[in-house]
Order: sequence, then structure tokens, then C-alpha cells
Amino acid sequence: MNIKKQKHEKMNSKYENMKIIYNRSKIGWYWAPLFVAFWFLLFYLVVVPSFHRMPPQKTLQDELQQPGQFIGERAEGTLLKLSKIGPKVVGSAANEQVAVQFLLSEISEIIDGARTDLYDIEKDVQIASGNYLLWSMVNVYQSIQNVVVKLSPKNATSEAALLINSHFDSVPGSSGAGDSGMMCVIMLEVLRVITKYETPLTYTLIFLFNGAEENPLQGSHAFITQHPWAHNVRAVVNLDSAGSGGREILFQSGPDHPWLMKYYGNHITHPFASTIGEELFQNGFIPSETDYRIFRDYGKIPGLDMAHTSNGFVYHTKYDRFNLIPRRTYQLTGENLLGLIKALANAPELEDPAKYAEGHMIFFDVLGWFFVCYPDYVGVIINICICVLVLITIVAYIWSMASNTGMFRRRIFAKFGILAALQLCGVCLSVGFAFCIALFLDAVGLSMAWFSQTWMIFGLYFCPMFFGLGILPAIYFSRTKEHGLPLAYGIQLLMHSHCLILTVITIIMISFNIRSAFSLLICIGFYTLSVLLNMATCAHKTNFMWLIPHCICQILPFMFYTYCCYAFYVVFVPMQGRESGTNPEILIGGFTALFCLLLSPFLIPLFCLFRKSKTIISLFGICTILFIILAATPVAFPYVEKTAVQRFFAVHTTRTFHNADAASSVNHTDAGYYVMPMDRHPNSLDDILFDESNFTKADRSACETEIMCGFPIYSSRWLKAIDNSFWVPGPEPNKDYLPTLRIINKESTSSTNVMFTLEVSGPDHASIFIDPINNAKLVDWTFTKEPLEKSLSPPHYVYWSYALDPTPLRFNLEFERESTNWSGATFKIAIMGHRIHDDMFIEEDFREFLARFPAWAHVNSWIGSYNSWQL
Repeated sequence: MNIKKQKHEKMNSKYENMKIIYNRSKIGWYWAPLFVAFWFLLFYLVVVPSFHRMPPQKTLQDELQQPGQFIGERAEGTLLKLSKIGPKVVGSAANEQVAVQFLLSEISEIIDGARTDLYDIEKDVQIASGNYLLWSMVNVYQSIQNVVVKLSPKNATSEAALLINSHFDSVPGSSGAGDSGMMCVIMLEVLRVITKYETPLTYTLIFLFNGAEENPLQGSHAFITQHPWAHNVRAVVNLDSAGSGGREILFQSGPDHPWLMKYYGNHITHPFASTIGEELFQNGFIPSETDYRIFRDYGKIPGLDMAHTSNGFVYHTKYDRFNLIPRRTYQLTGENLLGLIKALANAPELEDPAKYAEGHMIFFDVLGWFFVCYPDYVGVIINICICVLVLITIVAYIWSMASNTGMFRRRIFAKFGILAALQLCGVCLSVGFAFCIALFLDAVGLSMAWFSQTWMIFGLYFCPMFFGLGILPAIYFSRTKEHGLPLAYGIQLLMHSHCLILTVITIIMISFNIRSAFSLLICIGFYTLSVLLNMATCAHKTNFMWLIPHCICQILPFMFYTYCCYAFYVVFVPMQGRESGTNPEILIGGFTALFCLLLSPFLIPLFCLFRKSKTIISLFGICTILFIILAATPVAFPYVEKTAVQRFFAVHTTRTFHNADAASSVNHTDAGYYVMPMDRHPNSLDDILFDESNFTKADRSACETEIMCGFPIYSSRWLKAIDNSFWVPGPEPNKDYLPTLRIINKESTSSTNVMFTLEVSGPDHASIFIDPINNAKLVDWTFTKEPLEKSLSPPHYVYWSYALDPTPLRFNLEFERESTNWSGATFKIAIMGHRIHDDMFIEEDFREFLARFPAWAHVNSWIGSYNSWQL
């Protein structure tokens, strides 16, 4: 009887366990809003404040109690004086005289208060000329200026030096307070602190105040290729800006010098850096370049590249002003830079960095709280170990599930395969939704609805991702109530399948040496940890207890990914206001989809545990439709006066086109306004400029015969925007200082070769395009031979600017033909002159034209010219 009783109790116990396992009870639907609210509050109360967290600014009074500290108040006062100079364009008196003298005065004051018994301090004003290939443009500079300070410890035993660089010049129309006056004054304060107090230095420090970065990148080339102090430089810390203050991000390091990142991680007080940002920048996702490229390519020196990125809407506009910079920025960047420079100035690796040039680093900060950094080979080991652990854990879980449910293992694996296919379909569906919306919005002219209203991204891209990832599982689980797995097991298997998908992607990224693979390991690793905890505690067998370890282990990945996502929008959303070549919706929607695939597939399936799960998830789809409708209303208009403007360039231009005859007689002349929109909405002003006005948009027939369509190109960045720009006929501008072209000499060097000697004079900024015709080929010239050696396609582009010395540019061009017949013209040449810093010469007609632009448009304007010849 006892044996039968025990068997009966055992059977009852087994049935009770099975009853618990197969219990498909759900949570009340009214708890779903609280679940969503928890993650929203976590983002707004923890992630966003962490991103914007900065130290309080130290005052002059604090210096008395804490000597040797960076004083943000002094740096702020210095920037106020520097920004009052106004726009500092290369060639202008403001840049070449006032700004240079201001810096020399500040440096002299620092030297007067320095410990000259400990340091030798030298200052120098470099005046340099040169040329080099930048992108597809030959960058020719003449008599530009750099202000340089050399700080050496007394009785130094080494000549090795660390270079710290930033620039004080600005783009036309901008005071350059954020870009990059603030970095200059922070450098001055760092120099003051180091020299005033007993700071031990092993190596020399060189502070380069670069006078021609916006020109572009001419000052750094002049220093690293010509200055006598440059040959001792072993590493560089480059400082720049793509915004107006905030936390400076480290977005490039090395290359191949991991020791630099170790010093950054150990000595930066407020870290903000990511391998993701570095790989994005190096693969062209950021439409910009810094002096770091010049030091790397022409100086062959390693370094760190850092820049402010907050409020990028004002970057390169007249709104880049002193009063918009957050006051705590000075202290944050100053403390970081002071600690880093002190450490690098005593780093033994600086003596011979080549000994330590091996491998790359994987690095990232976690919400600005702490910094993680390790070599890429260690990253590969970690990645592989976690991937293997994931596979073992999934197999062990399925094995355990078979034992707990009494189901055959092959049936469990079959269910897992079905759910994996379902999850893969959900991923494809959600990503498809995001890209379809991106293409649709751009096609109907509604792109950039998020430009000034960033919250629009949630409805346009997050919601369709959530809907696509959640609706298929919700339908599946609702239709398998009687013959499927227990709901809790089904949801866990679904998340296992996504973990497996990410593991496969990680393995692919590892095979292609993509260091950003670490970003996938965070969600994979923490999810695997929650599975192991649940298996160890047997919580995975219950309906709801497994949620506790699962949700706890999702908190840190959620915060990390939303932090990265928020940082991405802070940096990239303003950049879309100056990028016209690609669909910005693809970039924003694509990266949103990517982040969603990392942070949401381990949370969205949990909605299936709530009653009315299909209705809850469908709300995300409804939200998407509402936001698409909202994008077509004035609420989502992209631009806002001062804070999120649409950018334009406008050049009041006179044009002269010459014939191919011996006298180069004038074919025709005209004048007007060349307007170049900088973003995805080139026709946004058509109704405003042309309706009920005397202005008309000219046709583009000149594109068939003239170089660059007869447009006055200012820099290589304008080449991408030619297709969106337009010409508006108008009256002639002031014709003073128009470029002139003189043929100094023309001679045959052989029966198939002819050489021209030309001389160009005019304003201090000019673009020169040379286009061989009639089967001629440019085989030699005065400038760098690199574009000819690389066989770059004509027309050949020469950008010429000068600062102090207006001597005309004289150069030789040698052409070659296969035949000895030299009848007809040999080449076309177009010269575009630009007076970018002389507002006094702007005519009233041009001012009236500019006045028609709305308040939400920012117009950078000046006088220019276009002249073309056939020689």
C-alpha cells in the first residue's frame, strides 16, 4: 500500500509540475504602460543626465585654494576677448593681424608669470607657403601664419616633443567661438597652469595655434612639413570642433599606437570616446576632416583627435557665438586636456613611439562613468569566447527544457528553428519598415522632419521597428495556445534565437576585423548572463520569476545603447543640414534600426506576456502612421530660426567667357547670384525667392560647355552640391580686385609637348580649374605631381589662397599630344575669385536679394567672379 501511495503521490507531483510548466496565464494589460514607463524614465533620468554631466566651473577665487588646477573662468574670459574680434578668415586683417597679436600678447603674459627656472619657453610666428594634394584638389597656400610656443624642461635629455594643435581662424561670417576659439583658449590656460606651477616634464611640449585650418588644413601642413621644431614631434593631440561646446569626443586614435589610448583611459577625468565613432569617421560617414589627417599623412606621427560636437546646428554659421557655449565646457575639456598632456609629456613611449606601434585598441566609455580599453587581439579572444559561451548556453537550455517538459529534444529543436525563422522574419520586417519609410519620406519631399524636432525619430523609426519585431511573435503565440510550448519557454526561445542571430553577425564582423563588434557583445553577453542565472536558480521553469534576472541584466545594456543612440543623434542630426548628396533618412533610419536590433529584441517579446499583446504592439504601428502624417504638417517643418537653420551659400558673381581665338576675345559676359543649398531641400525657397519677384532661375545650359557649369566654386566641398545649386540672373557686383590671367610664355619643349607659363593675380581666395581639350594631356606642372601620378580625372583643381603676401601665382603647365598637330586650343582654364571677408563691397542689389531669404535660412554670402579662357 505504501509503495502504491508513493507512486500515486509521485504521479500527482509530476502532473502538478507539468501543470505549472504549461500554465499560460498572462499579466494584466494595464501593467504594460508601467513597463514602458520604467524604460523611458531610465533613459530620461539616468542616460540623458549622464550624457550632459559636466563638472562645475572653477573660478579665479578657487585658484587661491587649489593652485595648479585648470581655471575655466579664465579661459572663458579669454574666449570672450578672442570672439569679439569677429570672423577671422585667412587673408583678412582680423586673422592675420588682430588675432595673431592677441595670441602673442596672451602668450607673453603667460611667459611673464612662468617658472623660467624650470622651463625654457620660446614663441614663434611661422609664415609659410606650399602646396599639396587634399582630396582631389591641389591646395596652394601663400604666406599663411601659425603662432607656435615651445615649452622645454631645463636640462632636458631628449629632443622628443608632444604637439598640441588647434586653430584660431574661422569660416566667413562666423566668429569661430566654438570652432575652434574655445580650444585655443583652453590650450592657453593649460600652458599657463603648466608653466606657472612646478609641473614635472620629461619631454618638450609644442603648442601650435594654427592660423589656416578652415582654408582648409593649410596651417597644419605648413608646420609639419616646414617648421624647424616639427622634426622632433613624436605624437600629437589635435583639438577641433563640429559644434559649440559640450563634452569633447575622442573619435580617432593612433593609428597603430595603442599606448596612446592607455594614457587617455588612465588620465582623462571625463571620458567620451568610442571605437564606433572612430570607424564611422574613417569610413566617411562624417562629412569633415581635421588637421589630424595632415599630421598622420605628412608627418607620419600618431596622435589623438578630439572635438566638441554639441549643438552642431551652429557650426560654421554666424550663430557660433560665445554666449551659446555651456560654461562648464571649459572646465570639463580643460581638466581632461591638462591631465592628458601632463601624462603624455612624461610617457617613456614618447621617446621612440615606433617601438610601440603595434595593433589597434578597442575603446568606449560607459555613460561617461568609466572608460574601457583593451587591444584588438584581446577583443577577438573575448568575442570568440562569448560567442562559444552563447552557443553552449543555448544548447544546454534546450537540453534542460526537454528534461523539464518531457518533450523530445528533436521537437524542442524544431520549435527553436521555427521561432528562429520567425525572429529572422521579424528582423527583416522591421528593418524593411524603417527603410521603406526612409525612402518614402525622401521621395515625397518630407525628409528631415526630425532635424529640429528630434523626438520625431521615435515615431518615424523606433515605433515601426518595435511593431515589426513584436507583431509576428504576438500573432504566433496567440495561435499556438493548445499545442505549442509553454508561453514563458516560447518567449525565451524567441530571445535565444535573436541572440544566436547577433552571434552569427558578431562572428562575421570578427572575420572582417571590425572592432565595433564589441557593441554586439554587450547585449549578447548580458543576455547570456541572465539565462545562466535563470538556469542556476531554476527560475526559467516558472511563468514570471525568470523576468527578474532577465530585466535586471537588461538595464545596463539598455542604458549603454540608448546612450550611444543619443550621442549619435547629437552628432549626426545637425550634420544632415550640410550634406546634400545622400538621403539623410537612410542614415538616421538605418542607424536607428541598427540600435533597435541591439536593445529591443530582448524587451519587445515581453509584451507577449501581457493580455491583449497584439493590441499593445499594434499601438506602435498606429503611432508610426500618426507620425508620418505629422511629418506632412507644419509641426514637423525642419527649420527653426537661429537654432536649426537651413544653410545656403550665395555669391554675387560677374562672369566673363572668352573665345578660343588668338586675342582671347570676350564671347559674352553676364552677372547674377550663384545660390548653393547645403542639404536635401534645394527647392525650399522657390516660392519665396521667385514667386511675385523679378528673380528667375536660369537654365543649366552652360554645364554643356563651361567648366563647373560656369559656377564660382569656392572649395572642393562645393563640388558635391553643384547639381542642387542654381543661377539667378542679376546686376553686376563690385568689380574691384577681379582675378587676372597673364600668359607669360608659351614654348614647345618637343614636337609633341608644349609648355605654358601663366600668372594669376586677384583676391586672396581663388579656385583654378584646368581642363585639357583636343586630345591634349597635362603631363607636368609646377605643383605637386601627385594628381598627375594618380591620373586623376580632369578638370584639375587648384585652390589658391594667400594671407600676407599678395604676389601673383606663377606656374607652368606642360601638355602632350600624340600627334604633332597643335592647331586649336590646348586647354580650358576657369578662374573663380572670391572676396569672402569684405562686406563693405556688397552692393545694395545683393543685400535686397539676401533679404528675401526667410529667418530660418542662414546665408553665407560674398562677392565672386568667374572667368574662363581657351588657350
